[in-house]
Amino acid sequence: MLESRGEDLYAGIIISMSKKNISVEITVSQKDKAEIQIETEQVFVDYDTKEYPVETVVDKYLKDIDEDKNELFVPDYQRDFRWDEKRQSKFIESIIIGLPIPYIFVADVKDKDGRLEIVDGSQRIRTLAAFMRNELKLVNLKKLTELNGFQYSDLPLSRQRRFNRKTLRMIELTDKANEEARRDIFERINTGSVQLESMEKRRGIQPGLFTDFLSECARIPLFKTLAPLTKVSENKRGREELVLRFFAYLNKHKEFINRVSDFLDIYLEETQKKFNDKCGKEMRKEFELVLNFVEKYFPDGFKRGPKDKLTPRVRFEAIAIGVALALRENNRLVPDKASIEVWLNSPEFKKHTTSDASNSRPKLIGRIEFVRDQLLKNAI
Repeated sequence: MLESRGEDLYAGIIISMSKKNISVEITVSQKDKAEIQIETEQVFVDYDTKEYPVETVVDKYLKDIDEDKNELFVPDYQRDFRWDEKRQSKFIESIIIGLPIPYIFVADVKDKDGRLEIVDGSQRIRTLAAFMRNELKLVNLKKLTELNGFQYSDLPLSRQRRFNRKTLRMIELTDKANEEARRDIFERINTGSVQLESMEKRRGIQPGLFTDFLSECARIPLFKTLAPLTKVSENKRGREELVLRFFAYLNKHKEFINRVSDFLDIYLEETQKKFNDKCGKEMRKEFELVLNFVEKYFPDGFKRGPKDKLTPRVRFEAIAIGVALALRENNRLVPDKASIEVWLNSPEFKKHTTSDASNSRPKLIGRIEFVRDQLLKNAI
């Protein structure tokens, strides 16, 4: 153990040395300075929590908006209104059915005569204002499908009043928060948090037997061996999404147009409704048949080579679904192993699988049917 005793070289830091590592211990002085900094920076997040009816929030936003004197105003750093009609409609639907809405952040700005700057939540407030002014027609609703095509004025008066009384929770930053602090909060709220991946969202939004089935297939040991993923991808349920993609593209690839997330969401929802134990047994049997086939005839599984530790999604789709389509046409298929090596390394297959092109229907069909056709053409 070496201890510093005021020398400039060590600056009060105690360095502990062991056979295995070197660790730097934080001094009392450093801890005191850190605590002072924390207390100083905490000042700018001084706030009150309030709750207002929707009608009041919209009124505070719309009143005197033309003269830029409305009590709730949108600052220059977030002027753009980015939500499309689908997203606006989904938000209104959430309000109507009573789902909890995230806090709206506002700030009391010193030089604005007590007006409140909308730090985070302007898209929600502007959507509410547009709806209540009959500037928004509801579209693409999944739960309240009977309200598609409705405007605010089309709702019965009793429903309008109930809608107006729905409350929004608001965090009001005091006037101690300067513009730099408000911008910092806006940036942290919108980009600082970890966003859920698509499959994580699907598990939360569409739980059920089919979703559980996808998890079961994802845990098959052979699947993990043939298609290794990063730990991060595993934790974000990337393997479950591969299984979902396998069944969705296998059964509906001719219906795919150009938006993968919507296509997978629709397939999941439709399959969830009709899924049962019998379906699960049949689908798992087909999935395992494909895995066993790939293990037997593809030396590197779904990977590019023996040293690779990751599985390209586009390559997985091409091989897994191509094999499944070939086996559906010939369940006794025995391919020529030598030919597989040839076309796996061919320029044509590499072209099919070098870029994801996931939003391209022709390329999706092209890569999976290429594998199918090669297997059937070179069968023994």
